[in-house]
Amino acid sequence: MARARWITPWADSETKPSVYHCVARVVDKRFAFGPDDKEQFRIYMRMMENFSGCRVLAYCVMCNHFHLLLEVPPKPKVALTDEQLLKRLGALYPKAFLATVAKELAEARQVVAQGMATDGEAYVQRIHERFTYRMYDLSEFMKTLLQRFTRWHNSRAKRKGNLWEETFKSVVVEDGLASKTIAAYIDLNPVRAGMVQDPAEYRWSSYGEAMGATGRSGAKAKAGLVRAIMADKGWEADARHWAGRVSRSYRMILLEEGEEKTREGLNEQGEAVTQLVRKGMTAGKVAAELNELATSRDVALRQMLRWRVRYFTDGAAVGSRAFVDKLFTQCRDRFGPKRKTGARKMRGKAASGSGAADLLWTARDLRLGIE
Repeated sequence: MARARWITPWADSETKPSVYHCVARVVDKRFAFGPDDKEQFRIYMRMMENFSGCRVLAYCVMCNHFHLLLEVPPKPKVALTDEQLLKRLGALYPKAFLATVAKELAEARQVVAQGMATDGEAYVQRIHERFTYRMYDLSEFMKTLLQRFTRWHNSRAKRKGNLWEETFKSVVVEDGLASKTIAAYIDLNPVRAGMVQDPAEYRWSSYGEAMGATGRSGAKAKAGLVRAIMADKGWEADARHWAGRVSRSYRMILLEEGEEKTREGLNEQGEAVTQLVRKGMTAGKVAAELNELATSRDVALRQMLRWRVRYFTDGAAVGSRAFVDKLFTQCRDRFGPKRKTGARKMRGKAASGSGAADLLWTARDLRLGIE
């Protein structure tokens, strides 16, 4: 039986956002997505972002699964105006549908203005609520994204049935160190898979888009990463903060020291020499410059991110010890009476020797598949 999804207790608060790491895999883990599929998934993802008010902080679309770090802000106190609603709808629906809704709203407003119905305002509100209930909501965001992409993919591939092997997984993530770490973990997926050496070379990820795309697309990716990295400092999602220290310090976490090997080769004079080969993404002055920005904490995290970290997809919650303990207290009914504390140390290769186990904690004890 599937576990109940962890939704932050403050999801309906007026101030605190909720951040989730979401993952979904293709049925049978088959490699179903080529470049066109990945591009279309990104299009639908951005459409849902514009419609829902949720913010994509980081993402990566692989050949048989995707990762998404999603911020779900609290619903605003002030209701959307008709114009704002129609603009949001324009991110998902065609012009003909928008015209129909606009006409319905205009007629309802006329009824209100003329006092022709005692519940005129309630009528307008009901029109809004047909759409706004899907905004600022994790489940609705993922449901619409997965359904739309499935219909597009099935039509293109001439297939039927469910594309995803199960409902998506989600983990509650603390803003700050945890959100920055999981953003880097997401962006490093194609590197761990051996597809690229530098995450900037992979187009269908937040870092690849931030480094390679221009205009609105690149700005969206940069703004999301700024928020993932600096949210605990009160920074908003603003692409103008990306250039400079923010981008360099984030890249420091993404980079590996590189594995040194030697090979026989010929120099320019045709003489046999032993050459040093550095397998990795950094070398020389670039590495030296970035290492100056690295803290001991960043180095520990960088070591951990070379491995698959199952806690990031199955740990229920990831953050500081205090964060996980507080979440445990607020969700006490999820656990048996014998459990006294919430925070659990990560184990296995992800934490071994990296020092990361003292930085990030999770809510679940995982015993299998953590190596």
